[in-house]
Amino acid sequence: MTRDQKVVAKLLGVAVFMGGLAWASVPLYDWFCRVTGFGGTTQVADQGSDTVLEETIRVRFDASLARDMPWRFRPVEPHMDVRIGETGLAFYEAHNPTDRPVAGTASFNVAPFETGPYFVKIACFCFELQVLQPGETVLMPVTFFVDPEIVDDPETVGIPAITLSYTFHVTDMPEDYAALGTGQAPAAAANN
Repeated sequence: MTRDQKVVAKLLGVAVFMGGLAWASVPLYDWFCRVTGFGGTTQVADQGSDTVLEETIRVRFDASLARDMPWRFRPVEPHMDVRIGETGLAFYEAHNPTDRPVAGTASFNVAPFETGPYFVKIACFCFELQVLQPGETVLMPVTFFVDPEIVDDPETVGIPAITLSYTFHVTDMPEDYAALGTGQAPAAAANN
């Protein structure tokens, strides 16, 4: 192999390596945020905490819409006080005021960011695509708890409140909805 061929092979190897890193960056960043709570990413659990403390913390609820999202979206209650470790249930309301079905997905975070590893969702509408029919209003639940370990972390001890924020974004209509031409749920999905 000549010197020029070695240089081309090395440059090609670097380009392939960099392309692989770019392709893997989104899933790796998502994984990193979920494991560490970085940037206010919350944790997920199948059930509530085994420990409930006497201390309470206020959980504030925030709702916003991406610029192109035509829905109305708000928390039903602006905040609730829960005991640390206690399972809480909150509701958000979404309304589609348009004359067409609109699909949406929610992104979320908590603030202050340091509380991300301790805010644990058990069930959440943000895990699923939402399709609202024209004029439809729905209540969407969030079940959560604040991990009791929050009181042992020097960065979070004494934090009086956590804000849970959701932003809804327009999403392409799923093919099985769009194929019907009406935006109605497919028969199999509607029966589940």
